[in-house]
Amino acid sequence: MTQIANYRICGLAVTSELDLEGAIPNCSAPVEVDVSIRRGHVPERLARPTETGPDWQMAGNGSFLFRVPGLARFLVTNGHAITVEIEPSALESDVSGFLLGTAFGMLLHQRGLLVLHGSAVANNGHAIAICGESGAGKSTLAAALCRDGCSFVTDDLCVVAQNENKRPVVLPDGRKLKLWKETIDELGLAARQGEAVRQPFEKYYIEPFNAASAPPDLSAIFVLRDAQPAFRKEIERLALPDAMRALENEMYRPGLRQKMGLRSELIAHAAATVGHANVFLLTRPRGFEHLDETVALVRAHWASSEV
Repeated sequence: MTQIANYRICGLAVTSELDLEGAIPNCSAPVEVDVSIRRGHVPERLARPTETGPDWQMAGNGSFLFRVPGLARFLVTNGHAITVEIEPSALESDVSGFLLGTAFGMLLHQRGLLVLHGSAVANNGHAIAICGESGAGKSTLAAALCRDGCSFVTDDLCVVAQNENKRPVVLPDGRKLKLWKETIDELGLAARQGEAVRQPFEKYYIEPFNAASAPPDLSAIFVLRDAQPAFRKEIERLALPDAMRALENEMYRPGLRQKMGLRSELIAHAAATVGHANVFLLTRPRGFEHLDETVALVRAHWASSEV
């Protein structure tokens, strides 16, 4: 008999036939399931794709198929289901990273949600999102802020929704942080280190700090930028047109989102977000030797009237 596990990921009630390494199980079964993840046959190609790429195909905004060579094929449908077919020689533990990353990100796009590629932390019920290109240090800064007393909200997939007062909130993720071994050692987080995200890479799941359970209000979005010269540190508020462009650029897999034909929904979500949460460029020197300075800079700015 297939074992079904329950999770809450990006605010959604999820049931899964696969063990989702990196997601925190929910002991209670949901009253209503938002997303089902199951094993099954996944075709090599969609019957009538409208868009194609090297390892993916899309049919409108309701079907998305992608393949990780030597590992698995994933079929994401209508924002409610993900079917996974694992290659016979692949390790199931290696599947979770792609399942909870690309597959779940595309499912969130299918649901019409505003999904940023970033992390978020909270303090006293108010959150900041930390965005930037891959490798910019989003998770590292989030972990450092949590070590400094903030609550963990989300990592990698940052979903912004609206509460009953039409204000933007960040949906708590229910997943663990992912950090490289060097970062874990530098931040002294070895006691929180879990399994590797995927062998043989030295990136590991980290038990979250004081994870937020309710969606905190989104106060600000920081987009990371490397300092030139290396000692420069500043926070610059973006004007509305630049803030809108920044949000579009910081979407999770923006190129694929654009091909889904959901630009009008994106503009509406982004406008509602920047109407209440300012967007800032955070310029800081890269490197662990400057990380505490960056944390202090962000905390001071967060406490000011600008956020």
